Amino acid sequence: MLIPQSELDDLRRRLADTRWPTGVTDSGGVPLDEAREFIRYWRDEFDWRAYEQKINAFHHEKWNGLHFIHEQGGHPPLVLLHGWPGSFVEMLGVIPLLADSFDIIVPSLPGYGFSDQPTSPGVSNRHIAGQVAALMTHLGYDRFAVQGGDWGAGIATWLAREHPDRLTAMHLNYIPGSYAPHADDPTEVEQQFLRDSDRWVAESYAYGHVQKTRPLTLGYALADSPVGLGIWLWEKFREWADPRSNLPLDDILANITIYWATNTITSSMRLYLESSKTPLRFEAGERLTTPCAVAHFPLEEPFPPRSWIERVYNVQRWSELPVGGHFAAMEQPEAFAEDVRMAMRDI
Repeated sequence: MLIPQSELDDLRRRLADTRWPTGVTDSGGVPLDEAREFIRYWRDEFDWRAYEQKINAFHHEKWNGLHFIHEQGGHPPLVLLHGWPGSFVEMLGVIPLLADSFDIIVPSLPGYGFSDQPTSPGVSNRHIAGQVAALMTHLGYDRFAVQGGDWGAGIATWLAREHPDRLTAMHLNYIPGSYAPHADDPTEVEQQFLRDSDRWVAESYAYGHVQKTRPLTLGYALADSPVGLGIWLWEKFREWADPRSNLPLDDILANITIYWATNTITSSMRLYLESSKTPLRFEAGERLTTPCAVAHFPLEEPFPPRSWIERVYNVQRWSELPVGGHFAAMEQPEAFAEDVRMAMRDI
């Protein structure tokens, strides 16, 4: 996948011409000194062409507007689904670790990366689940396993809800934020989780409220300013990744550069608006039949207790990992891949 040199030159020019904020610049977000250094590194040291070679070592295809990596070896198929503010780049480190056991399919979600951008409303997590099922039919896979974090977990859950005959297993390292089982009698542990979740939303979910109500308005700013885009996305990696993972800055910048070069920040944020119309609410007695493995990485919080998840999900395996956060596949590729491999063997 290539980015024209003219795009890279324009990006460097824009980064050099930054107009920085003034006033109080050491709190209320990423401190100015740290932001300046981040942008300096992006402009002067990050080598997109070198990272592009790493990306192009994989087999890329596109069908019906969906870009995807497809590594075949005659093994059972496994779909790896990314989220926001990620991309297929999240999965590059785990593909080689899993490709000897699975045929790997890594789609770029619609409106993300090198996939086409939706031009009409309605492309929600539920809709994308149908697109993934159609892609797997096109590729000749009647049944397949799926792994998901962030939006990928929601899409995987919709696959299990609406296409259970297609799934052999599901592995999640995140539980969808809209997930709500029918619960007239939550336990004290579950009630504490709900309180923790409410507190997290109040303190940390401002970005989500904006993206599900005004993605276009925010998009005007972020689509025009690589500094605004870069800091908006980098802040999430700073806050959601486990510092012990030592996530390479070049991995983060490759991800951000793809958002910039493809102009997909607005279309990616719109998934929040569309999916707010298709929340994962479950009625009394409604359960998913797909065997499910859950991997809890410690900095993925708030994370529901097992009892809350098992009210709907058919949990057959539960793992507590020692290190890692929201971007588990990118942060801890070896531990992530091993847990997926063990899960697909055991469930």
